[in-house]
Amino acid sequence: MSYRNELETGAAIARKAGDLALKIRRGDIGIEIKHDESPVTIADRACEKLIAEELLRAFPEDGLLGEEGATRESSNGRRWIVDPIDGTRDFIRGTRAWSVLIGLEEQGKMVAGFAFFPATGEMFSAARGEGAFQDGQRIHASGVRTKAEALLCCNGLSYLHRYPFAGEVIEWISGFWTVRSMGGCLDAVTVASGRADAWIEVQAQPWDLAPLKIIAEEAGCVTFDFEGNDTIYGGNYVICVPALADEIRRFVGRRTE
Repeated sequence: MSYRNELETGAAIARKAGDLALKIRRGDIGIEIKHDESPVTIADRACEKLIAEELLRAFPEDGLLGEEGATRESSNGRRWIVDPIDGTRDFIRGTRAWSVLIGLEEQGKMVAGFAFFPATGEMFSAARGEGAFQDGQRIHASGVRTKAEALLCCNGLSYLHRYPFAGEVIEWISGFWTVRSMGGCLDAVTVASGRADAWIEVQAQPWDLAPLKIIAEEAGCVTFDFEGNDTIYGGNYVICVPALADEIRRFVGRRTE
């Protein structure tokens, strides 16, 4: 099945939302704190409203799940999963590590997605069976085979204490070639484009992961949660090159004795 219409339409919507976010960023962004202690701004809500309206107009039978509360039931087994600004803290502080995330789920599987970085103008996209792309150029996972050669990205370090393996993290990561923490969505596409080799996300919701999963998989990466399951609903996530999957799966899946 071709997703050409979804790819063209979704990319245009992501760019439109990104332009709106940049415009709002030039003024008062109205920061508030949500019940989970994460920040939200005027831009988050305005961009989700724009995306929801545009998707409804283009795909009226599709469902919707958005971080800021946008929901719509599906009548055809398809649902768009949206994070209007992934990396709100980066957006607030003025770094470039935030993006507009839009993913399409069909019969419970991710089939298309977009990660647009408004501050740099970079667009990452993918559709099932059609490959992954950065600004129209095909991207691929790296050919790294060993941990000692690998660049590891890790996000959500302040939540590591919740996991049984927390006390062993420093020793474990010392075996990698190097370690970076640039921001969740940025880390993920860095792995998908072959510039890093593994990404560990300690805390994540489906809208944080939906498009990143299909982009990574179409680039040749392996994806799973800390339980080793192929899902974006586990609350955490790993994207890595195939050669590192077993090593990382064993570590993040550790239990207390």
